[in-house]
Amino acid sequence: MVRTSNGEAFDGNVDDFKHGVKDNETQEFFNLPLEEKKKFWQKPGEVEGFGQAFVVSEEQKLDWGDIFFMSTLPTHFRKPHLFPKLPLPFRDTLEVYVVEMRNLALTMLSFMEKALKIEVNEMRKLFEQGLQAMRMNYYPPCPKPDQVIGLTPHSDSVGLTILLQVNEVEGLQIRKDGMWIPITPLPNAFIVNIGDILEIFSNGIYKSIEHRAVVNSVKERLSIATFYSPQMDAEIGPVPSLITPEFPALFRRVGVADYVKKLFSRELGGKSYLEALRIDGKEEGQNI
Repeated sequence: MVRTSNGEAFDGNVDDFKHGVKDNETQEFFNLPLEEKKKFWQKPGEVEGFGQAFVVSEEQKLDWGDIFFMSTLPTHFRKPHLFPKLPLPFRDTLEVYVVEMRNLALTMLSFMEKALKIEVNEMRKLFEQGLQAMRMNYYPPCPKPDQVIGLTPHSDSVGLTILLQVNEVEGLQIRKDGMWIPITPLPNAFIVNIGDILEIFSNGIYKSIEHRAVVNSVKERLSIATFYSPQMDAEIGPVPSLITPEFPALFRRVGVADYVKKLFSRELGGKSYLEALRIDGKEEGQNI
């Protein structure tokens, strides 16, 4: 089953998609000796590899976690020192997994396109040759979990995020009506988060989800987030058929390349990046 972060479910066998992504393979990658992990460290000025993204100052408080981020599709976007150098059999496992995640993302987007009642394939054309990236997260136990945050509260800037909670340890929380709601991991289930790009595309009909990760003092948590976005040379904005006199455009149009560039120059926080693209005075989208 695939469960969206608002509780809706999409029937399907997750094992058909996981293709052997196991706790021990992911754990072993994070447990590599320091000299081996150094080969995968972020390079100056880059966000891919082991390290933390959205760091814009030395005074900034960092998250309690070990994070590995990399581009996965299209393959020519892959950094030669990252995906191609991952240890076997983990690399082979992920090679199959990223293709299945692309297929799942396009299937989900197809259902959402029908729900929006927009032109057939209008969403698919935007995403079919899109960008895919992956973030693997390892949150170790913390002796004072109430004093740290595993992942800063934010909404994902992408179209869709598909989250695999590898060892099914609770830690993901979503913000609803001003409160943080814990998401209990389900066996054989993905969590699918709507990102900012889909809120823009749908002119506010679909809402991106603000979420965070918390840690505990007893057990580590492992997760793999796969992000799917439009292709780099595309432009994002509200789809024309969803703009009417009653429901004018809520967001400005922007090129994906410019959108991504500005994204990584900002500190992560809430839905601030999405709000920066909102047209002044426009607050709410229509319902479907």
